[in-house]
Amino acid sequence: MRKLFAIMCTLCLMMAMLTGCGGDSTVQTSKPDEGAVEAAAGSDTMIALITMDSIDQHWVTLNEGAQKAAGELGVTVQFMAPNTKDDAQQIECVNNAVSAGAKAIIVAANGPDAISSALKEAADKGVKIVYVDSPANVEAEATFSTDNNAAGKTAGEEMKKALAENNVTSGAIGIINVNAATDSCVMREEGFRSAFEGTDFELLETQYGEGDAAKSQSIAENYITQGVVGIFGCNEGSTTGAGNAIKASGGASVIGVGFDKSDAIMGLIDGGFLRCTMAQNPDVMGYEGVQAAVKAINGESLGGAVTDTGVSVLAKEGGASDSGAADTPAAAASQEWKIALITMDSIDQHWVTLNEGAQAKAEELGVSVTFMSPNTKDDAQQIECVNNAVAGGYHAIMVAANGPDAISSALKEAADKGVKIVYVDSPANVEAEATFSTDNKAAGKTAGEEMKKALEAKGVTGGSIGIINVNAATDSCVMREEGFRSAFEGTDFELLETQYGEGDAAKSQSIAENYITQGVVGIFGCNEGSTTGAGNAIKASGNADIIGVGFDKSDAIQGLIGDGHLLATMAQNPDKMGSMGVEACVKALEGESLGGAVTDTGVSVLTK
Repeated sequence: MRKLFAIMCTLCLMMAMLTGCGGDSTVQTSKPDEGAVEAAAGSDTMIALITMDSIDQHWVTLNEGAQKAAGELGVTVQFMAPNTKDDAQQIECVNNAVSAGAKAIIVAANGPDAISSALKEAADKGVKIVYVDSPANVEAEATFSTDNNAAGKTAGEEMKKALAENNVTSGAIGIINVNAATDSCVMREEGFRSAFEGTDFELLETQYGEGDAAKSQSIAENYITQGVVGIFGCNEGSTTGAGNAIKASGGASVIGVGFDKSDAIMGLIDGGFLRCTMAQNPDVMGYEGVQAAVKAINGESLGGAVTDTGVSVLAKEGGASDSGAADTPAAAASQEWKIALITMDSIDQHWVTLNEGAQAKAEELGVSVTFMSPNTKDDAQQIECVNNAVAGGYHAIMVAANGPDAISSALKEAADKGVKIVYVDSPANVEAEATFSTDNKAAGKTAGEEMKKALEAKGVTGGSIGIINVNAATDSCVMREEGFRSAFEGTDFELLETQYGEGDAAKSQSIAENYITQGVVGIFGCNEGSTTGAGNAIKASGNADIIGVGFDKSDAIQGLIGDGHLLATMAQNPDKMGSMGVEACVKALEGESLGGAVTDTGVSVLTK
């Protein structure tokens, strides 16, 4: 059977290369769109896309994103995947891709070890490796995946909320995973379990359904006979199986929470048989994976960067919805609700872009959004903005809080008066309808890893590193610093005491100049102003050996990266925060419960 599979896969590849199209659904080719920008790699460049299987809607959507990028860049992407999750077949796909002359392989590995030897052999032959969704234990050019541990914990929190609503504070919970080797699903389970630490719930021994909906349903049915109060599915098939079992049992009291988005899963959510699902962005993984593969083929070093492509909580008639093209457009509001958008300041390009996303969504939904922000980061001015919004009769406030406590009293008063609160970028210590932000700690750690790689490439294994933050209270930036520092634990680098520039580029430049006089080997900026200041100081010093890494995207920062004065910046998605924030405000105002869901809007590493 495997021999037949190998023969068929190779024949399809050969035919695809000759005719420009795949022979079946497992080998799909995209040719350049008419008028597409040609990649320097050349239009005859072939990239293999190998996922865990070719059936799950998750992988089909990932392939759609990859084909879109292929068309834009003028390369060929061939979708090669077995019909079922099987290590031997995935290894054969890797070997067949090498034999067919693939310049790069984009792969979602079944597990970290099974296909590592095959990928290592491919890499030794000059084939570029890029991971999507789930990596193996072989170095790659880049990885595009979900922060699965964080997303799994969110799933656990969602189940806890649902159980609390049913007044259930203890009981057994079943977990259906794919297998014990698939890293992405293992991390989801780990995050899910962590959400229940310190509670009276008993998380049963994990059962494995190999991602097959029928097998997973059988497992879920067994769990239900044991009297579980909840079931967690770690991927599309597991989730579908869990929902089908709950539906068949008529057990509305069993809370089902899962992972991935498909028509079947959304139908089970709408029918009330699943509480929610953690929806990834597979189209983004595929699209960015192809972009990275082409860059690597063209000789660009991507440094093995890991990019979090984000996740959203999808629930019945609500939950945070991703703004991707595959989602159903939000319904227009029943009236012209007034929404105030209050960010830390009105100058940084990050906030300007966030406002642009908010305004676009406001126009789409038929509501008004007023951008009310101080010109500089100032707690008193931000409190005044909140009070002015309440006095002005605004129905909802979208806010990026300077810190967790300073404006909490003002927000609490607003909420007590019926104003809906939604956080974007940075929350305060007041309950809100929803939060849309970056996983700042994870992104900060990525920034640290980027700096370490660059220093090691220069042969630098020790020295002092300066950190420029906004202040000691802004939660988002504090978490970025915490993540950055964690990347250097156990090394010989000395991370100096943090200096605060209030997000002002000029103040931050002065701080960076002082760091440079102390002989630092690197400087990290925690936001747009800090990063711009650090880059300007490195530029003025003329010292090309100092590694500058920062946060946020602006024309100034991009220019400093392009000129070599900054190594990289962690680019958030502020337009997404603004758009999703407005949509959440409208849903809350229309009476929908969003449950305080926290949605990670993702981050990318931008380099020269």
